[in-house]
Amino acid sequence: MPVSNRHILEQGAALGALGRAAWSTIESQVLGKKPSKGAPQVPGRIIEATLAPRSAELIRDYVKNVGGDPGSYKNTLPPHFFPQWGFGVASQTFEGLPYPITKILNVGCNLDIRAPIPANEPLTVTARLVDIDDDGRRAVLTTRVTTSTPSAKDALIADMIAMVPLKRDKSSEKKSNGGAKKEVSRVPDDATELAFFDVHANAGLDFAKLTGDFNPIHWIKPAARASGFPNVILHGFGTMARAIEGLNRNLFAGDATRLKKWSCRFTKPLVLPAKAGLYTHGTDVFVGVAAGGPAYLVGSYEV
Repeated sequence: MPVSNRHILEQGAALGALGRAAWSTIESQVLGKKPSKGAPQVPGRIIEATLAPRSAELIRDYVKNVGGDPGSYKNTLPPHFFPQWGFGVASQTFEGLPYPITKILNVGCNLDIRAPIPANEPLTVTARLVDIDDDGRRAVLTTRVTTSTPSAKDALIADMIAMVPLKRDKSSEKKSNGGAKKEVSRVPDDATELAFFDVHANAGLDFAKLTGDFNPIHWIKPAARASGFPNVILHGFGTMARAIEGLNRNLFAGDATRLKKWSCRFTKPLVLPAKAGLYTHGTDVFVGVAAGGPAYLVGSYEV
């Protein structure tokens, strides 16, 4: 069932972040504004915002969309929903960096779930750029997003990991790595399948309506093709949410409070429509087509 358009009205912070990124592109490419010079300061400044509680309808529809049971979150927020309220604050930590911000791609995250997040309380969200790994070919940016409420201080600490591709000399890159191909992440041959997802062609647009991440590569085919994809791709956080809910349902007996730590990397774009399985190997987690096949997500968890 398609997600209601009315949820777009709750995505002001994320849409504002996209607007700022678009204006940054206009300033650099149209108005000729030069990027900042010198190495950026890390850790960066702390950005803070206080946000109203998320609506019960938004929470319910989000959980259902990613395969969860809304009854598992009685008066609490799913921790993997944090991009919805954290993206707009986190994006402000990129302002002034000498990178093409509109080319940023989310490549993973780490979650430290310290307490349930009350759904009926205002959210205090802080974000700070804590690390930059720039090797000349790409810059990996890590932003720490902390979510608190009046009764649950530091309930969730999330490290959002993003990558910006940079200009590079292909001949020197080939020389540096000996011409070897990048290793493909795979699901272990002996991994256990917990669940299987059937993700429809409009899943990217639905996830955008629920979280505010309207990057066009997720819902506009020409934009996805211009970026090198055969069709639109699912948000990495959309794949992650389905994986966590698969653990909740099939490994934790529906108890959404058991997960305490989560770490994952988005290793391969999930082109829509798609079928993919959730696999575990010990406490390692994989999303892929089959055991032994390429993985879209590689992660681990603690309970």
